[in-house]
Amino acid sequence: MSAHTDHRAGFFEIIWPILRATLFAGIGYAVGAFGLALIRGGTWMDQVSIVTGFAFGLVGWILGGGAFEAWIRPWFGYKNTWNEGHGIVRFFRYNTDHKVIGIQYMWAAGFAFFAAGLVAMGIRAELLTPQVDFFTNRSWYNTAVGIHGSLMLFSVSVVAIVGGFGNYFVPLMVGADDMVFPQVNGISWWFVLPGIMALLLSPLLGGFETGWTGYAPLAITDEAGQLFYYLGVFSLGVSSLLTGVNVIGTALYMRAPGLTWNRLPMFVWAMLVTSVLNIMWVPVVGTGMIMGVMDRVVPTAFFGANGFPLLWQDLFWLFGHPEVYIIMLTAWGLWLEIIPVFSRKTLFAYRWAVIGFIAIALLSGTVWVHHMFTAVSEARLIPFMTDTEIISIPTGFIYLSLIGTLFQGRLRLTTPMLFALFSALNFLVGGGTGIFLADVPSDYQLQDTFFVVAHFHYTILGGMIFAWFAGLYYWFPKFSGRMYNEFWGKFSAWWMLVFFNLTFFTMFVSGLEGMNRRIASYLPTLTNLNVFTSINGFLFGIGFFVPLLNFLLSAFRGQRAPNNPWGAKTLEWATTSPPPHENFETIPVVTEDFYGYGDAKQPEQPLFPSPRPGGQTTGDD
Repeated sequence: MSAHTDHRAGFFEIIWPILRATLFAGIGYAVGAFGLALIRGGTWMDQVSIVTGFAFGLVGWILGGGAFEAWIRPWFGYKNTWNEGHGIVRFFRYNTDHKVIGIQYMWAAGFAFFAAGLVAMGIRAELLTPQVDFFTNRSWYNTAVGIHGSLMLFSVSVVAIVGGFGNYFVPLMVGADDMVFPQVNGISWWFVLPGIMALLLSPLLGGFETGWTGYAPLAITDEAGQLFYYLGVFSLGVSSLLTGVNVIGTALYMRAPGLTWNRLPMFVWAMLVTSVLNIMWVPVVGTGMIMGVMDRVVPTAFFGANGFPLLWQDLFWLFGHPEVYIIMLTAWGLWLEIIPVFSRKTLFAYRWAVIGFIAIALLSGTVWVHHMFTAVSEARLIPFMTDTEIISIPTGFIYLSLIGTLFQGRLRLTTPMLFALFSALNFLVGGGTGIFLADVPSDYQLQDTFFVVAHFHYTILGGMIFAWFAGLYYWFPKFSGRMYNEFWGKFSAWWMLVFFNLTFFTMFVSGLEGMNRRIASYLPTLTNLNVFTSINGFLFGIGFFVPLLNFLLSAFRGQRAPNNPWGAKTLEWATTSPPPHENFETIPVVTEDFYGYGDAKQPEQPLFPSPRPGGQTTGDD
């Protein structure tokens, strides 16, 4: 949140757009559900009515948030009457400023992360004992696992960096005044909250027992809460697609003069490749979600008893493994953006890192079957095991660039640097243990155990979430205009590293001992391991309140931030903190490499391109 917010706005004025959007959503749901029930002579609580109500409610939510005045009225020749507001009011209504939208995504990600974390604490409370006692039955435990996983994978992991940092910083880093399609960008965020709320409210319809993977045929016969899984994930996918289109268009057509491809910041490269993956693979899982809904409400027979359940796994994992790289490419981009700044050293092997990004994107769609080794024919085992091993080679290019940059650098172990290094360390453990799951014989033994849970959390939570916090601390002075408290920042980094590893490394041990995932009860011999894991998990969760308080207090009371507190060279630091509405007073002209910190020919102080007035052109002009 900007430090220069309008605190004079009344509370009702601030939340009125959200209240109006919620009211419109309720009206839309009622019109869809009750209207269809009236036409069909059925009930408003049957599955067809629920799906129709959600669709109408989603449209009502978007229009009520301001899109009607800002978008629909101009289509028919009427004047745009929507006021995007000023100060804090901006963040609660339809807005086309990419920076406001980025903050909206960050708050949505924080909300989803908090909700998913609370559910995770419930899961660990259940696993304190071998019996089912925290949740009333195994079905509710399975629903909790599904909600936690779905929020983290489909919401937090994508919304936090891709939606939040991508929207806020990609235009700034390429020298643009906004995204290429501002109105589409304004709409994109309004698909996020309905997706999150659908997952959280699924217990009202009986929940869903399939976990975050939504496996058929159980999904076809599950409670009606399964519909909210399909609809929520689909809504979040639409948001990802709209953001992806904007990032690609902005990187292609909105670059400042002189910003050629071989000068593009690493985070922009990561966002560009990630957005291409989103465009390619999100429609695949979205199609699966639509087919799943149709199996329940038509009913068709794509995945059910008369269909082909393995087709769901193919569609899901065709997206699901590129999803890992959709998440981690942006984290790697953050590593390579932050580490040169605090190493005061030229980014090592820039071109090889870019090649690694592109190669990973190309290979990511060829490895999905390693999630299905125990369900497929032997003919598919060796090719996909081989592809999975090969994709580690371009991943090594990223680490080559990271290690080469650190080598003989003048390291400043600030909070962003610590989180970036810890992210790289955690992901290294996740990648190393992934070798066992990519190998067919060992995967047969380890699949569906907590070894997989530990590996996945080291990859996503340890890799992506730590990188997210690295980015939050690194860019906090830019979007807030204030400095955070460095002591508490470093304290939170070390606290989270220690208790993260105590929590999830122990899961490798319990997995090897036969602890099954997605099962609420277990053998009494595993009690001590689970108690140790749960206690450290609770302490790990408590640790997130430290950065939360640090950010909130610093946003209002922190020391005023200079425009460039880190001495960085990328373009977002060439403007004020926070940036003005159109980002730059004059269009910047890129004349030097952004990562030449160790180049003797370049001054040690930040060398910003000299701005010049004029129209914006692409970097290739």
